Amino acid sequence: MKTNDYIKFLTQQFVKYMAVPKAERKQQREDKKKAKEPYVSNWFGVIPFAFMMLLKRK
Repeated sequence: MKTNDYIKFLTQQFVKYMAVPKAERKQQREDKKKAKEPYVSNWFGVIPFAFMMLLKRK
């Protein structure tokens, strides 16, 4: 990718970002935070998550 193409891409992305109202951008960030996986499964995999579910069930 040439430098000129990269600058063009960045400019397009920035213009697209700025075209979205501030309240909607904030809402999108909050939705993204809510959709994140739990910390335990993100760092340690499925086994601790399965163990937590087993403990919650009992």
